[in-house]
Amino acid sequence: LNFPHLNFPVFNHSGIPAEVKILFNKKENALVQMSDSTQAQLAMSHLNGQRLHGKPLRITLSKHTSVQLPREGHEDQGLTKDYSNSPLHRFKKPGSKNYSNIFPPSATLHLSNIPLLLECPSSLFSVSLVHFSYRKDHKMALIQVGSVEEAIESLIEFHNHDLGENHHLRVSFSKSSI
Repeated sequence: LNFPHLNFPVFNHSGIPAEVKILFNKKENALVQMSDSTQAQLAMSHLNGQRLHGKPLRITLSKHTSVQLPREGHEDQGLTKDYSNSPLHRFKKPGSKNYSNIFPPSATLHLSNIPLLLECPSSLFSVSLVHFSYRKDHKMALIQVGSVEEAIESLIEFHNHDLGENHHLRVSFSKSSI
């Protein structure tokens, strides 16, 4: 995950990642500043030891209390990103019901914001099972992928995927299985 935008979706499902910095001399390492210590602990407990691209993730608390953003006029080669005002945050409002829907990675993904006219977003994924439900003017789906690792990779790749007509796919881990 040697680009900040690849770290954001994974940590965005445990809270609010404010800044992400890939270390210049150790590009396989990153500092991710969560908005508070509870979210940092949750991200650590949910993600530490999970596999991604065949390697285990090692999530620990840093001795640094914040991520330093590049100073004005200094190039950082795209290794640092400020997400504090990102429209992609899953938890935009304090007290949002999304806070009660934080689950550890699982092989079952919850897809939402699917337009009713879209046939099946499962064509984006390698899935074994799909279950649809309908609410208001959107479809939701639970999909079962082959492994937790595949689910994490799918979340990174497809969260906020443009489905056209101003619809962006929302992907999160599900507490339910199919």
